[in-house]
Amino acid sequence: MKGLFLGIVLIIVVGFGGLVYRNAVEHPSQPIACPMDARMCPDGTSVARTGLSCTFPACPLPNVTLADINVSFALPEGFTAAELPDASSVAAYESASSTADIPPSSIIIRRFALQASSTALATIRETAIGSPSGLPVSATSFTSTVLGTHRFTIASIERFEGMVDTAYYLARSTDVLRFDAIDRSVMNWTDPSLDTATLPAAVALRRLLTTLQGE
Repeated sequence: MKGLFLGIVLIIVVGFGGLVYRNAVEHPSQPIACPMDARMCPDGTSVARTGLSCTFPACPLPNVTLADINVSFALPEGFTAAELPDASSVAAYESASSTADIPPSSIIIRRFALQASSTALATIRETAIGSPSGLPVSATSFTSTVLGTHRFTIASIERFEGMVDTAYYLARSTDVLRFDAIDRSVMNWTDPSLDTATLPAAVALRRLLTTLQGE
């Protein structure tokens, strides 16, 4: 009786093994075919889905993603990550100086959460503090422009002893992002007709903002 039982088990095992082998021969494993759609990176390049899960890989440099604030952009050539200057900053970048005597230009990104009783406009006015006066920037000095797919509110934060700091504000549903372009050793910083948008850091920042992806 025991031998009969073992024989039946052996027949079942052999039969199952044969079925598996036949299935493997007739239906060999096929490579996973991911969807052909592509993700467009901020710099205009694209990446395709890869791997077993067919997910998009991260866009390579100069593309940067700041997951905490849900934005991506192409970092301008010559800029590298720098130390955050204050608690409101979420990213900071500096350019290579053209000479040892000229300090680098800077791009700083800050985030200000909207309070329940406040608005984006009020937050912009509260955080646009002029330097060295320490007073809020005049409401009549704000301008706006569209760069890429977003509209920005612009304010001159500082023009003092060769430093020119221009802030570009982006209002969102729950916060306000502020992008500062800081140029140093600007010879004609006292010239009232100075077009700050033509300064190196401002040119680089505006190029960055045209590639901005996110809310």
